[in-house]
Amino acid sequence: MTQKTDQCLGEWIDREALAEAMIPLVGQLYRSNNVVTSLYGRGLINRSVIAILKAHRFARHRVGNDSELSVRDTYPILKIMSEMDLGSASVDIGKMAVKFNTQANGRSLEQFVHEELAAVAGQRDNNLHQGTDVVLYGFGRIGRLLARILVAKTGAGDGLRLRAIVVRKGAENDLAKRASLLRRDSVHGPFDGTIVIDEENNTMTVNGSLIQVIYSNDPKTVDYTQYGIKDALLVDNTGRWRDAEGLGQHLTCAGINRVVLTAPGKGEIKNIVHGINHAEITADDKIISAASCTTNAIVPVLKAINDKFGIVNGHVETVHSYTNDQNLIDNFHSGSRRGRSAPLNMVITETGAATAAAKALPILKGKLTGNAIRVPTPNVSMAILNLNLEKSTDREEVNEYLRQMAMHSELQKQIDYVCSEEVVSTDFVGSRHAGVVDAEATICTDNRVILYVWYDNEYGYSCQVVRVMEEISGVNPPAFPQ
Repeated sequence: MTQKTDQCLGEWIDREALAEAMIPLVGQLYRSNNVVTSLYGRGLINRSVIAILKAHRFARHRVGNDSELSVRDTYPILKIMSEMDLGSASVDIGKMAVKFNTQANGRSLEQFVHEELAAVAGQRDNNLHQGTDVVLYGFGRIGRLLARILVAKTGAGDGLRLRAIVVRKGAENDLAKRASLLRRDSVHGPFDGTIVIDEENNTMTVNGSLIQVIYSNDPKTVDYTQYGIKDALLVDNTGRWRDAEGLGQHLTCAGINRVVLTAPGKGEIKNIVHGINHAEITADDKIISAASCTTNAIVPVLKAINDKFGIVNGHVETVHSYTNDQNLIDNFHSGSRRGRSAPLNMVITETGAATAAAKALPILKGKLTGNAIRVPTPNVSMAILNLNLEKSTDREEVNEYLRQMAMHSELQKQIDYVCSEEVVSTDFVGSRHAGVVDAEATICTDNRVILYVWYDNEYGYSCQVVRVMEEISGVNPPAFPQ
């Protein structure tokens, strides 16, 4: 027994040492080459030794067996990559390791990595993009999470660069309060980094990113060029304007080139769900919408199911955490039922997600109904998809299909998959996916299937918004392995 105990500890120490050796390689690739590394969708940048080892352990769910992906498999890949002078890329080293183990065809690991990454090998000096300036108009729940994500993704500055935040001044110590809200979050925890404020110049320096805080009550009055901002992408998080006329006010300002709305757009504004219809974004689009959190959660799963089984019709019921639009205690509200205390009640309300889904995926037009129940939790929601299919199937086939979609399809950043009888809503706080299929909850009878999809309606949605921002700005690096 003592020998086995010592062996287990020794193996753990060896894995810790390799994970520790991975950290500077991940950082070097990111800051010097703009190479983003991940392991089956879990980012490795700025992660601790334990977080890296947990990511390897998590990968066993994706590989499809009980064997744990080892740092002994992934560390050598990182080492080879660090010596290749790579250009901008997104590389999943977990998938690279599995692909080598199954498709090496007699090649050495070095040959395999060089061939897989040949398109960006030796291309470091060709990272000529100087970055796209970003302005956040509004700094509420989504705005602050976008700031966290954008700062974390700054890297060498070749991608999206957060340059300014526009808010209405609420108090004399407004800047300090804004910084405090960014620094501390009751749901998502403390900010991972440093924040320094300069009240004289109204700036925040966040992990080295200098962010101008601009006070304005009118979007038409701001001249962004006076802060050195040009051709910027403005993200409107206020929800105050949702049509082309209202959002078009931003485009009249010097320094603003395009606008993204973090709410469903009205009229002819394109509602984009990344992974579904982002290819519809053109150079002529000056205003687009990133749709809603619920639309982003359900459409990828609906598309996957429709592609294989066909959807005749269905109903979407959303069990949604309460939002800032509701009242803390009973008080007047212009909307039905939303005036009742959010922390004390389940509140039936409307959702436009079923209709909005058809905007992103027209084949669903007229096939879905929808409703919502707001519940007394601060974050993480669930969509229940009750669908009638064109083809008969069973629970095992549906679940395995969705597991494969989460691992290997073009929707792998949108769809995640969990198979546990013990998960609850708080387990999905911080999920970077648009939605997570709960396989244990799937119900299937003949051609009728009921799917339960968890989603972090704040952070998961914010990640989708950033993907849309990267798409419209043309700063999406190629992904490997292909």
